[in-house]
Amino acid sequence: MSISKLFVACSFALGSLSLCLAPAAQAEVNTVAKKTAKGAKKAAKPSETGAAPPVSPEDAEEAAEPGVEGSAVVDFHCELGNKITIYQNAGDDNFIALRWKKRLHRLKRVGTTTGALRFENKLYGLIWIGIPAKGMLLDSKQNRQLANECRNAEQLQPAAATEPAAQG
Repeated sequence: MSISKLFVACSFALGSLSLCLAPAAQAEVNTVAKKTAKGAKKAAKPSETGAAPPVSPEDAEEAAEPGVEGSAVVDFHCELGNKITIYQNAGDDNFIALRWKKRLHRLKRVGTTTGALRFENKLYGLIWIGIPAKGMLLDSKQNRQLANECRNAEQLQPAAATEPAAQG
């Protein structure tokens, strides 16, 4: 037997073996792809339904509805008819309770360099930013504004003009 005949026989055997194993390998790849696609669909379902995300023990404090007994209440009227109510305890400047869309959320104060009041609830993605002229509510998970031009009764008052001193 010559070397060329041996080479042809080996290549024929290898070719037939690869043809036999190809459908089995493709079937295995398809089942793995289907399993990962099903897992991705199952993971996406809670966010599609709008249900609250699963709560871990460290997020339980942000998920629980805060108590508002004995808190100072400030109502904000925003553009597009939105209303926000903020409850704040006099002795606790680090947390506020914010009522938005019939739900009470606990927000924690975050330091800023601008002097604006910034409160966040990372679990729900809510951010309240308060400046002397107005306040706004943002959704950090969807990167959009929920309410803007929010003003309380004090901010709705027209600014008093200062009169120049009379020269005599």
